[in-house]
Amino acid sequence: MIGLGLLVLAIWLVLIFLRGKFWACLDTDFDSPRVLTNWPSVVAVVPARDEAALIAKSLGSLLTQEYGGDFHVVLVDDQSSDGTADIARALPGAEALTVLDGAAPPPGWTGKVWAMEQGFRHAREKFAPRLLLFTDADILHAPDSLRMLVARAEADVIGLTSLMALLRCESFAEKLLVPAFVYFFQMLYPFRWARDPRKRTGAAAGGCMLVRPDLLMTAGGLESMKGALIDDCALALRMKTVGPVWLGLTKRVRSLRPYPGIGDIGRMISRSAYAQLKFSPMRLFGATLGLALTFLAPVWLALTAPGAAGLLGALALGLMIASFMPINRFYGLSRAWAALLPLIAGVYMVYTVRSALDYHRGRGGMWKGRAQAPNGKGEA
Repeated sequence: MIGLGLLVLAIWLVLIFLRGKFWACLDTDFDSPRVLTNWPSVVAVVPARDEAALIAKSLGSLLTQEYGGDFHVVLVDDQSSDGTADIARALPGAEALTVLDGAAPPPGWTGKVWAMEQGFRHAREKFAPRLLLFTDADILHAPDSLRMLVARAEADVIGLTSLMALLRCESFAEKLLVPAFVYFFQMLYPFRWARDPRKRTGAAAGGCMLVRPDLLMTAGGLESMKGALIDDCALALRMKTVGPVWLGLTKRVRSLRPYPGIGDIGRMISRSAYAQLKFSPMRLFGATLGLALTFLAPVWLALTAPGAAGLLGALALGLMIASFMPINRFYGLSRAWAALLPLIAGVYMVYTVRSALDYHRGRGGMWKGRAQAPNGKGEA
């Protein structure tokens, strides 16, 4: 037991002190970059599939951006059946909007990346923008979000500038599991490592990604990641080979997507968890064991082990809870929620296993009725 206690404490010491301070929530867009005198042209590409409930708010927030340069929005309607495109065409400011009727994805392409590719091609051919914003159809942008994003990208000549949208955190399930989703993402992809050219880590948040089209083409274009389920991180890995990458937390960009129940968030986790593990049973075993050692073993030791082993477990548990507090504060929650992290990790473990089961049932990467990795052709 003392050996196990030393192991779990060592795990948490490494996570706290040697993993880019992922837990501290220090990387945000709160500090204002310099104001530009000449604003570059931008085109926003918005893939949308059956988003009638949200598209008016999300697209409306783009069409009312307070931006000083040329700005156009391209909505790629990914074969929606609920009138998404019609709602978009009727919005005020539609003169700055192009709605494309998306084609079915060719073999080897995931639906979202194919929609992004169609919008990318149209934007380059018709507008030749200096910058391209990939953003989702469930994302609400503050009036100054594009201006601040472009100013940051231009200030440091960044090839990919991305913001982690503030997810909805209103229902009990959202309060329990949403901050942890961001916490685990930061643990896997420390934002400071993503920005560091010496590190191999590449990360972005798919809801808001500003890219330089010329560098994207140099990196191989979207075709080079056509089968990616985790499209944002796949894009970041490629963009990092040709220029700087920046990723931060924000409250200017918010997700409108509701997750009223634990099952709803569980399906979000299951959609890409096994892809993150490269569809490998051995990686799944390793991830499950790692989650158990990191998040469950400290609780077991602290509550049941005598003497030094129990103390080591308690120390690891204390570091764990402390590391979860900053993201809960960022989401406006009480610090008390941080004490539930072992339970939350157990829920994520269950849905990670479910992700593998869905894949082997031919339902991998399920989104809006489309299984995007039924035969293991998706990539992380």
